[in-house]
Amino acid sequence: EARGRAVVDAEAPFGTGLAWLAAPEASALCNATRVRGGTYTPHCAAIHPGKLVRGLADAVERLGVTIREQTRVLRLQPGRVETEAGSVRAEVIVRATEGYTAGLPGHRRLLVPLYSLMAVTEPLPASFWAHAGLARRETFSDFRRMIIYGQRTADDRLAFGGRGAPYHYGSQVAPAFGQDTRVHTAIDRTLVDLFPALGPRPPVTHRWGGPLGVPRDWTASVGLDRSTGLAWGGGYVGDGVATANLAGRTLADLISGRDSARARLPWVGHRWPQWEPEPLRWLAINAGLRLAEFADAREARTGRVFRPAAVLGHLTGE
Repeated sequence: EARGRAVVDAEAPFGTGLAWLAAPEASALCNATRVRGGTYTPHCAAIHPGKLVRGLADAVERLGVTIREQTRVLRLQPGRVETEAGSVRAEVIVRATEGYTAGLPGHRRLLVPLYSLMAVTEPLPASFWAHAGLARRETFSDFRRMIIYGQRTADDRLAFGGRGAPYHYGSQVAPAFGQDTRVHTAIDRTLVDLFPALGPRPPVTHRWGGPLGVPRDWTASVGLDRSTGLAWGGGYVGDGVATANLAGRTLADLISGRDSARARLPWVGHRWPQWEPEPLRWLAINAGLRLAEFADAREARTGRVFRPAAVLGHLTGE
């Protein structure tokens, strides 16, 4: 509750419309267990990110753009991209590789891949939604440190995800990391805790996961170095659906030389500090994850802020 109120106060000068709701008002929107209040903004919508990507791809192909999928990039250079199938030359090259950036030579410490995992239930009956709320498909999260998030889908499923997967040494990524059984079990447990009407085993039909791109200062960035022709966009952490779309529009303005409000936003041209070298990176990130889990458990048990967890700010850039 204290963190939620603090966020509302911090957002107030920016006029974002974020409001604090008392427990009855918050429960009327999302009737999870032990609701003590909540933050609410009307400026949020649930979309299907896969359909958004496919729709955008169809739109640019109709404009004559060629998309080459399954083409692994080996190296970026000014004016040139080296792939497994050959080289491509271009005046401007955009690096938008997020959680996979560390696989590029010279980029190992730029963005750390941290995995977020999700599950989705079978379509749930009207009786469940009558109790759970989310009548207008409001998206939801809470203020625990190990972030969780969810939404009601258009076909009445409950899509729910969270963090907690370990950071893998050397910024490794692999499909198996998105199927971490321990994390998926924790997601199920949290889902049932929030919505007991799901029963002891939530009726999950699909599970998946993937790496987020996390910069050392946790600040997203877009930019274009005109001296090299290398552009970039990334560092969205968990806000990539909307932020990547904004980044694409901003990069279009920067590359075309169009003066716009987007091209003057504070994140344009921001440069990230490097992450620490291994093994410090592995030790610090995984210790931070465990501390966040411990702090959440302690706060849930006592109802009081666990102040030693403030050290996490040194890791997250807060």
